[in-house]
Amino acid sequence: MAIRQLALCLNLNVPDGYVRRHRTKEILHSVNGRLRPKQLIAIMGPSGAGKSTLLDVLSGYRISGVGGSIFINGRDRNMKRFKKMSCYIQQDDRLQGLLTVSENMTLAADLKLPTKLDKYEKGEVIEDILTNLGLYEHMHTRGAQLSGGQRKRLSIALELINNPLVMFLDEPTTGLDSSSCTQVVQLCQSLAHQGRTIVCTVHQPSASLFAVFDAVYVLASGQCLYQGTTKNLVPYVEEAGIPCPIYHNPADYVIEIASGEYGEDKLELLTKKIDNGKAHNWFDDHESLPTMESLRKLYPLSALKEIDESSGSEETSQANQRSVLIRRGFLKAKRDATMTHLRIMVNIVVGIMLGTLFINAGNEGSRVLDNYNLLFAILMHHMMSPMMLTILTFPSEMSILLKEHFNRWYSLGSYYVSVTIVDLPISIFSCAIFSVIVYIMSSQPLEITRFAMFFTISLLTVLVAQSFGLMVGAVFNVVNGTFLGPTLSVPMMMFAGFGVTLRDLPPYLYWGSYVSYLRYGLEGYISAIYGLNRQTLACDEAEYCHYKHPKVFLKDVAMDPNMFWWDTAALTTILLVLRTAAFLLLRWKLSAVR
Repeated sequence: MAIRQLALCLNLNVPDGYVRRHRTKEILHSVNGRLRPKQLIAIMGPSGAGKSTLLDVLSGYRISGVGGSIFINGRDRNMKRFKKMSCYIQQDDRLQGLLTVSENMTLAADLKLPTKLDKYEKGEVIEDILTNLGLYEHMHTRGAQLSGGQRKRLSIALELINNPLVMFLDEPTTGLDSSSCTQVVQLCQSLAHQGRTIVCTVHQPSASLFAVFDAVYVLASGQCLYQGTTKNLVPYVEEAGIPCPIYHNPADYVIEIASGEYGEDKLELLTKKIDNGKAHNWFDDHESLPTMESLRKLYPLSALKEIDESSGSEETSQANQRSVLIRRGFLKAKRDATMTHLRIMVNIVVGIMLGTLFINAGNEGSRVLDNYNLLFAILMHHMMSPMMLTILTFPSEMSILLKEHFNRWYSLGSYYVSVTIVDLPISIFSCAIFSVIVYIMSSQPLEITRFAMFFTISLLTVLVAQSFGLMVGAVFNVVNGTFLGPTLSVPMMMFAGFGVTLRDLPPYLYWGSYVSYLRYGLEGYISAIYGLNRQTLACDEAEYCHYKHPKVFLKDVAMDPNMFWWDTAALTTILLVLRTAAFLLLRWKLSAVR
């Protein structure tokens, strides 16, 4: 039996609740429930009732600190199998704002549909979804320019591409006007009646919006007050002796009860009446609800064999994922005003400024110390610019990664490889423009070998600083990252050999010079500019030039001009270590948030 023909039914029992590790607190108290197939189900309750936590647990987004069982068609949930038939659309619309609706859908189709389908077959799927969701007329509008309702519908459209059986939506009506709310909820109802189970958290819907839902699950302080059809809610509270006033919105009324406005004893009464979610009396045809045993007979294990063997963790191969993500990355880079255009402009402007400030310093024997200051300034630019840019921009990309990775668009490895490959040409181009401007304006020796050495050290420093920024950006938010990035860079500058030479470092601090990538960068620059047995410098601007002979300068700064290849190897090693560490931190972050 194919998975697309399976009806889905969930039985939930979380006796231990969801426990937050920071200050242990039980959020859900032994709640139970049943989510029926082909229905649009609302999870309601006041703020702090546990709605989002319950949705996180049901979707599998939260796995730590969760006790109890979730059953699908009478069988204990297998997360790998469940993720193949479900998706989770979170409250904030995590979309690629630089891409159009059509581009977003096309790239999602390439990641989520079988590669054997050609572009025309995928185009039919995309066109059908966009037409049904009212987005066809906005195909060429960028995601950042869509209205709130359109962004929410696009979020749904992206997940509909591989036709999931179960959809979880966290507060899909938040931030929308009444018209957009109605459109989104009616769309969800239509999708549910096509054969899906759609579960939404809703805070306080209007009476007309509440009536669109097929069933409702009401929470208060982590306990179930009601589960059943929306039309049975009023008879339920009336039977419990808390009748809903005439012309009063039932949704508002049950939220008022759940908030304790009518007394805490009413909460206990309703919790006992529904048996904390175990009672099914308020469903339509509740007597015909299949038991767990009958569900297992109806959906035997042989029906699950096909889905277990059909594919791996993601829908398409790793090679296809990398190809699609690289294509998406270059498309974004071409349009990104910060990561690409501003980055190139900053390198040009700073290059001209430094070149003007230190003009003709490279060949003049009386300005060797000025040139030394220039080399360190270049090093600072190569350290701070890429590091801070990554720290400031990656956290916003992190939220999209969390959503797409959880919904099985691609693996973390494919994403990481694509990010590295996409950024490399931009880094090389920016670094090359900067190096050419500064090198020529400051009159460094015009030799291909020396410039190649200078550029190699510059590029490696940029990549190392970027990797360091990626590590910080992967773990911390923008505010903390902006503080930690420069703070952690200070020791790198202390042990670089600038100001305090390496030979003057105390023995107990000398180890710091081995871990400072700026030390290898500065030493590499010195080797490129003053190494290779450089001839005597011109002394046209002063009567006496103390550093007319480069060997005197090299002796004073305590740097060996023959260490270039060692410096290159050290920077390469640090780059690989930091890139690996950034990947491991990203993987930890993906699991830690769950």
